[in-house]
Parts: sequence; C-alpha cells; structure tokens
Amino acid sequence: MATYGIDLGTTYSCVAYIDDTGRPAIAKNRDGDDTTPSVVYFETPDNVIVGKVAKRSAKDEPDLVVSLIKRRMGQEVRLGFHGVEHTPESISALILTELATAAGEFTGDEVRDAVITVPAYFGVAEREATKNAGRIAGLNVLNIVPEPVAAALHYEVVAGAAERTVLVYDLGGGTFDTTVIRISANEIKVVCTDGDHHLGGADWDDRIAGHLLEAFLAEHPGSAAGDSEEFMQELTLAAEELKKELSSAQARRHNMRFEGDVSKVELSRATFEQITAELLERTLDITARTVATAAEKGVSSFDEVLLVGGSTRMPAVAASLSERFGFAPRLHDPDLAVAKGAARFALIESIKLELPETAGAPVSMTKVQQVADQLGISAEAVRELAAKRVAVTTPRAFGVRVVDSSDPSLKREIIDHVLAANTELPSARTEQFYTVHDNQTGISVEIWEQKGDVASPELAHNAEIGRGVIDRLPPLPRNSPVDITFSMNETGLLSVHAVELKTGKDLQIELQIEGLSAREVAEARAAVSRYRVGD
Repeated sequence: MATYGIDLGTTYSCVAYIDDTGRPAIAKNRDGDDTTPSVVYFETPDNVIVGKVAKRSAKDEPDLVVSLIKRRMGQEVRLGFHGVEHTPESISALILTELATAAGEFTGDEVRDAVITVPAYFGVAEREATKNAGRIAGLNVLNIVPEPVAAALHYEVVAGAAERTVLVYDLGGGTFDTTVIRISANEIKVVCTDGDHHLGGADWDDRIAGHLLEAFLAEHPGSAAGDSEEFMQELTLAAEELKKELSSAQARRHNMRFEGDVSKVELSRATFEQITAELLERTLDITARTVATAAEKGVSSFDEVLLVGGSTRMPAVAASLSERFGFAPRLHDPDLAVAKGAARFALIESIKLELPETAGAPVSMTKVQQVADQLGISAEAVRELAAKRVAVTTPRAFGVRVVDSSDPSLKREIIDHVLAANTELPSARTEQFYTVHDNQTGISVEIWEQKGDVASPELAHNAEIGRGVIDRLPPLPRNSPVDITFSMNETGLLSVHAVELKTGKDLQIELQIEGLSAREVAEARAAVSRYRVGD
C-alpha cells in the first residue's frame, strides 16, 4: 500500500504520493485541482461539503461554514452545527476525509498510511490535535513532520553527506514561519524556528478587500455595502484572485455592484504593495529574529534560502528578502512543496517501520531496493535517508507560575520559563525556586506554555497546560528550596518533577498534551463517519 504526504493547510490543503517514475506527484481532487480549500460547509445534519463549493457557500450561509480552522488547533473550542458540537480536530478530520477519499479515487489505492505536516512553531497541543484529527479521519498517522523539513526534502537539499544550512521562509494562506535547518550526514536538525499563526495570505486578501470597500464607499457615500455579509464575502473572494493576478500583472480592474450602485476600481501592484507593506514587514521582522537566534546558536550564513507557501509568489517577498538580508531565495512549486516533501518523508518513514534495526540481525534489502527503484536512486542513498534523524526543538518556552521576587508586595505573578524555546530535544533543565510565605504546608506547581510570538514572563502571554500540588508538608519557613525539572522528549512528552528539598517529598507530572482523550477521539470518529462528505 502506498504512503501519502498531506499538507493540511490553513486556507488550502493537498495530498502527494510517489508516482511510478519515483517523483512526488499531487493527487488531484475531485475538481481536478491540485489544492482544495480548507473550508467545511455543514449543508445538512447529514451532509458536509469540503472545498470550492464550501468556500462559495460562505456568501449565502456563513453560519454553517468554517474556514481557517487550523488557527484554532490545540484550543478547547466547541462549534455547533445543526445541534451537533464539533472541535477543531473533528472539523479538520472532515477536511482530511475528503482529501483522502479524493486522493484514493485519483490513485486507485486506499489512502491509509500518511504523514501530516504542521508549522514548525506549532506547540505540543497543536501537533497532538493534528495527529488526533488524522485518527478521527481513519488515517494511520505515521508521523507529524514540520513543514520546513518537508519543504527541504522537496527542494532536494537533504540527500547526501555534505553539511549545509537552510533557511525556510514559509508564507501560507493563514500562517507564517521561518525555520533554520542544519543538514548533516546523520541528521536533519531544526536549529530554531519562529512565526505567527495569525499572519498569512488571508491577511493580504483582507487589505485588498478593505481597499475595494473604501473605494466603493468613496464613490457611493451612505451605502450600506459594508454591512452586507454577501457583498463583503464577494469582495474577499475577489481580493484573493486579484492578489494572485498581481503576481504577474502590473494592474487589474474590479467591478463592484450593490443595490444598483456600481463602481470600477483599478488596483495596481504598486498600490497593493503599499497597502500591505506593514504585513510584509512583520514577516521580515520575524525573519530577522530567526536569523539572530540562529547566530546565537553558531549559524552565521545559509547555503540555501527556500520560499514555501503560495503567498511567496508575490514579487515583493523575494525582493524584500534580497534587499534587507542579501538573500537569493529559491522559488519552486511553493504551493505544493510541503505536500511533495511530505510524500518523500512518508516513504522514508515506511522504510523505518518495515525494516527495524535489531542488534546482530541482518536487515533485508528488499524494501530498500523497492524504494530505491521508485525514487531512481541507489539503495545505499535510500539507507542514508532512512538513517537520518530528524532532530526537533521545543517550539515554545515552558515554565512555572511564580511570585515576582522583585515586587515588594509579593503580589505580582509571572512565568519563569525553565525550558526555553528552540531547545534541542530531548532536553532536561532544572531550576531552584523558593516558598513565598512562612508556615506553608503545600506547594502548588502550575505548568505554563508560551503562547505569544516571543517568550514573555507576563501571564497574558502564556497559557496554563497542567498543575499539581506537593501537600501534607510540615510548616515550612519562607524561602525553603524547591527543585523543579522540566524534561521533554522528541515526541513532545513533557515531564515535570518538583522536589521539596527539606522533606524530599515530590511531585511528578507527565503531560502528553492530547487535547482529546482516546475515548473522545473514538466518539469523534464515530460522529464524523456518519456524515456524507463531498466536494
């Protein structure tokens, strides 16, 4: 059975596989397109539509349409449709169900084993939510792979023993991230990553739509066009098309009509770049942060700068990267790079599963040779790829809630990050803390995760993900020491061990942030399977 790579995108998704020539190919959807809008329309209590029709339906029935659900992955959100509650996982599962069904019809093979991609900066909760979405859709999720790692595989900068360092600039429809990857003979190492999961091509669309509305209202003062959901939805759809056309054209005209009023507005590329300049500058600032973090970790130059995501087709992206950083970025299949790279990764994962290395036991070369024949490379090259370890980092910082010792009133509370962002995994860090009051008989340990773009001690910039208590202690004097150790493995299992040093009493907390329990996943899978899902 074939393995598949799935790019579960914020605005568009696609599926890739390795074809008979050994090259990654896209499994076209039922409309014959390479990509499918990541939009779900709950048409009836029994029927769900995913894709183009769902996207168009937002104009008429916005309350029954969900888009940009990837931005809410890992959050405890409930959305109701026709009296049934859904989570970001179950809605994403409906998208995955349609993708898998259409890909199976295209290839003539059941889509079962798959790798699903996620942004490199996704936290533990978002990654586990993505994996659960795949399980709800009935997929055997071989792995969750960071999008920039998949992109590097597509750009073919991973094979071979030569060491190289790559910067991936990924501007998709709804998310943005930059990632530095160091590739050696033995591993693919994510050095550092940064990003904003509320910044993407959809924000460029919003700026165009706002510009068009402003022009319409300037010509027709007093019009209620801005209050019309249907009119605004039409502008949003038109804005996306204008953005794409202005990647090759210097200007485009758009006609608007509302309640008998008509306007014709010409949008030039120069105006488009002017009204969206602040958005592009935000991506450059994040890139600068990433470059600075990489420098702190010993990376001072890049062998390759790769552009990923459909929005990188905008000419201003490459031009700005060149002007500000002196980069000469490569652009190749940006819309499809992640899915195609994921297909390569899925094939490599299948080798690892079928050929486990056991001490002293010879490993059959049959599967390796089959894969080598598929890819058109030597069996030894396949073995080298399969042997490469993907070394990941903590996407965010993790810490505990403490009283700010610099506050004389001891009322201000902050987050002290024990495990910093971009720490290579596996990793363990220990810090010593102290009790705040005399005669404490219990110590509360709250575990928090960074949720902002930059690690901050402010409570509002972090989110609680777990807690525990060391209780039944004898009355302790103030400033009694407590050691707290944060450990995280490659799969994102976070272990927190707190020890009160005078008594030796401790607390052990393990957090594999799943979002949904196994029972909830099974229930969601049963609920999703009752829908007729189509495009």
